Amino acid sequence: MPNRTDLLAPALNSAFTDIRVSGPHRDEALDWRRNAACADLPQQYVFTRTPAEAAPVLRACNQCPIRRECEAIVDPSHTWFDGVSGGRLWRNGREVKPRKTKSASGQGRL
Repeated sequence: MPNRTDLLAPALNSAFTDIRVSGPHRDEALDWRRNAACADLPQQYVFTRTPAEAAPVLRACNQCPIRRECEAIVDPSHTWFDGVSGGRLWRNGREVKPRKTKSASGQGRL
């Protein structure tokens, strides 16, 4: 069974940590991740590929104190990451740009 850290958002997920950190100070070195705004959000929203499901996580990112660190560690463009990191949605390591709705772009109006 996976441990709690393996089930957490990118900022807390052990797959996105520096594996060179070891020994008794490992937890101290990674404490900054506990401040992530997404730490308590359901994983299906954090690791989604769809903008609709990512919306609550992206809103949390707007207030996240470790937004830059999250993207730097996850390094989405080099890891083919799927999900939310650093306030952006990624699919296969490429940023998914938000689509404008017809009403937002002025289309569909008379």
